[in-house]
Amino acid sequence: MSGYEAWPQRQEVQVGDLVFDVGVAGPADGEPVILLHGFPQTSDSWLDVAPALADAGLRVIAPDQRGYSPRARPDDVASYAVPRLVEDVTGLMDALGFDSAHVVGHDWGAAVAWAVAAHHPERVRTLVALSVPHLAAYGWALVHDEDQKERASYIGLMRTAGKAEDVLLADDGRRLTAMYGGKVPEARAASYVAAMQAPGALTAALSWYRAMSRDLDATPTVTVPTTYLWGGEDWALGAAGARRCGEHVHAEYRFVPLPDASHWLPEECPDVVADEIVARVRG
Repeated sequence: MSGYEAWPQRQEVQVGDLVFDVGVAGPADGEPVILLHGFPQTSDSWLDVAPALADAGLRVIAPDQRGYSPRARPDDVASYAVPRLVEDVTGLMDALGFDSAHVVGHDWGAAVAWAVAAHHPERVRTLVALSVPHLAAYGWALVHDEDQKERASYIGLMRTAGKAEDVLLADDGRRLTAMYGGKVPEARAASYVAAMQAPGALTAALSWYRAMSRDLDATPTVTVPTTYLWGGEDWALGAAGARRCGEHVHAEYRFVPLPDASHWLPEECPDVVADEIVARVRG
C-alpha cells in the first residue's frame, strides 16, 4: 500500500502549557494507536505506516513530540527528561479522551513508549517498539557490550551543546542527511532536515540526549503485550540489547528481527511495521 503524502487531518492538542501538532487518520471511533517518532524525524515518519492502520479500523494519533512542535519547545534541558516526555503521552490521551491506547514508538519514540508502558501499564493496551529495546536491556549493553559502546559513541557529540548544532547544521545539514543512509526517501529526509533547521528546533531535539538518565537499569519491567522489531543492519542498536529485550517483558512478547533492515524501519519497512502493529492490536 502506498503511504499518505500528508496527514488526512492535523490537530492542535493542548497538554498543560504546551500545544502539540498531531497527525490524525482513521475512523474517529476506532481503537486509538499513538505513534511516537524518533530523531531526527517528525510525525511524518509514520505516513507510510498509517494507511494500513486506518484501513484496519484504527484511530491513528501521531504527534510531533516535545521540541518538535514549535509551541511545545521549552528552553531548559530538564524539560526534556523522560518523565516529562511520558507525561506528554498520557496528557495527550487525556486531552483526546482516551483512558488508554495502543502505543507504538521508533528510536527515541520507542524509548518513551517503553517508559510509558513501564510506569503506566493501565494506560497502555499494547506496545510495539521499533529499533530501541527495553531501556534496561539497552543500558546493560551500553555497560557490558563493546559493540554497543562503539555504536553509541555518537551520543557524546549529541550531548555537547553548541558543537553538535554546528556540526549537524553545517553545509545545509549534510551530516543530518547522511544519518539516514539513503534508507529514507529523499523528499522525506529533506523535510526532516528542514524541520531541524527551524530556529531552536535542533537544540530542542538534542535536549532529549542532554537530559537522558544514565540509570536506564531502573526502568521497570513491562507487563503489557509487546512486540519489538529490530533491524540487523541498524547502525545505532546492536544485537546484545535486542536479544535481551524480552527478559524485561513479563507479558506476551514477540521479537521480530529483520536481518536486512536498517535503523529507519517506519520508512524502510512500512508494510512489515503496519502488519505487526495490527497483529499486536488484534492479539
